[in-house]
Amino acid sequence: MPWLYSACGACEFCRSDRENLCPNARFTGYHVDGGYAEYAVVPEDFACRLPDGFDDLQTAPLLCAGVVGYRALRLSEIQPKQRLGLYGFGASAHIAIQVARFWDCRVYVFSRSPAHRRHAMELGAVWAGQAGEKLAEQLDASIVFAPAGPLVPEALCVLRPGGTLALAGITMTDLPSMPYERLYGERTLRTVANATRRDADELLSLASAIPIHSDVESAPLEQVNQALSRVKRSQVNGAIVLTVK
Repeated sequence: MPWLYSACGACEFCRSDRENLCPNARFTGYHVDGGYAEYAVVPEDFACRLPDGFDDLQTAPLLCAGVVGYRALRLSEIQPKQRLGLYGFGASAHIAIQVARFWDCRVYVFSRSPAHRRHAMELGAVWAGQAGEKLAEQLDASIVFAPAGPLVPEALCVLRPGGTLALAGITMTDLPSMPYERLYGERTLRTVANATRRDADELLSLASAIPIHSDVESAPLEQVNQALSRVKRSQVNGAIVLTVK
């Protein structure tokens, strides 16, 4: 079960393949119990069929970080063989890069963490550095995974005219003031709000075709605070999966 627990199915958003924007949508762990439970009940229509050959630890990041990263790829409008920028390289980005490389995109990764930059290069990035560094060419699309508003004008600086910058975080610090010329040139700035069942189904299909490998370490639920603290300090390569006895 991904984060989207249910949607009404009748509103204009549900009828136009945007059930993630449904005003009556409910999300596990937010509206409905079950996010930290050994067992949970979910409406059958909102349950995903898991790909064969993936164990629980490998699959878990796909249904949260992975599906949001996949929707961000879709909304960035990146096309095969184009140049894609990824800002932040955690659980979502390390899955998104595998999809982008499968589409034969050239991926540029921006991260403060040397370990995360090394991880990005291991997964096929053509370049890894920090935001603000100059590139030899502009990017066709970019995704900001890090919840840092100051990254937005930095990302727009290296985005070509007509390109799209997608913001994948649920929350983000305030965007700083910036000159209009950074957005001018028919560049698009858009947010990514959760994900739909279509996103989950398409990603799980790709997971088998690529195949996607989630870099995962596990931690017992009792150590959730320590795990979150490590994520906050960029001490995790890939994702942490909480296990419930």
